[in-house]
Amino acid sequence: MKRLTLVRHAKSSWTEVSLADHDRILSARGERDAPTMSRRMAARKVRPSLIISSSAYRAQRTAKLIAEALKYPAEFLQTEKELYLATSDQILEIICGQEDNFADLLIIGHNPGITDLVNLLLPSMELSNLPTSGVVAINFNTEKWAELPVADSKLVFYDYPKNPELLLIED
Repeated sequence: MKRLTLVRHAKSSWTEVSLADHDRILSARGERDAPTMSRRMAARKVRPSLIISSSAYRAQRTAKLIAEALKYPAEFLQTEKELYLATSDQILEIICGQEDNFADLLIIGHNPGITDLVNLLLPSMELSNLPTSGVVAINFNTEKWAELPVADSKLVFYDYPKNPELLLIED
């Protein structure tokens, strides 16, 4: 069994117009939402064996906030520059290339790639947009990351900061 948790980075700020897109910081809302979602993930017993983030500052900051809440050692956070504005196929290629000894992978990336990947892996979900700080956790009936595209998948949970229902599907 493999678990993949996909996270869209927290809300970024557009106030610093001189910053390149890659270097944008989190907005006040992003700084508030990321810890909130991290606590929700911790309450759902999310325990990643590997966290990989886009190289963009907003994704890196989101990763640090998540790692702190999940008690994941910050020094083990990995950065993958190819995740920056990656397509769903590019993200999937990165996931499929991971070592099989990692059972629980958490990826922090950007739209539209993250939303498109959710829809590729869970077509019945028909997600139109994974909101900033949104989280989708999926279980796969496989022991190999390379088999993910053809493995049976099951939604574990989908959550986002403004979620009034706190959707949770029990195993």
